[in-house]
Amino acid sequence: MADLFSMTAPLLIRHKNGERHIIAECFPLAHEEGLVYFEIFWHLQRPASQAIHLITGPTQGDGPWKITDSVISVLGCQGTDPELASAYAEWQSYLRQGAPGYPTPEAILALARESGALIQ
Repeated sequence: MADLFSMTAPLLIRHKNGERHIIAECFPLAHEEGLVYFEIFWHLQRPASQAIHLITGPTQGDGPWKITDSVISVLGCQGTDPELASAYAEWQSYLRQGAPGYPTPEAILALARESGALIQ
């Protein structure tokens, strides 16, 4: 099984209601029973917690992955999502420019822990 949490390719999550997000940060929950993920540009949302999500349930599959009613796949797999691929390109450009105001890795880990992520 491909490990969801060690993927370096951009990931997309699609929920049962049709809502889709590009995953900027992703962390496992205890006993691999779900994940905490942050949308791209999450830190610019007010409040930022609107763009930090908790999905519970066992992870199934080896890419795409399924957790409860949500499916996680590699973004733009086979060129299927040009709109989100463009948003991801903007995110990457923002990061390359130094990401003004983006929290430190320590702050991101602390937020993920507060949201239930299992982080050493």
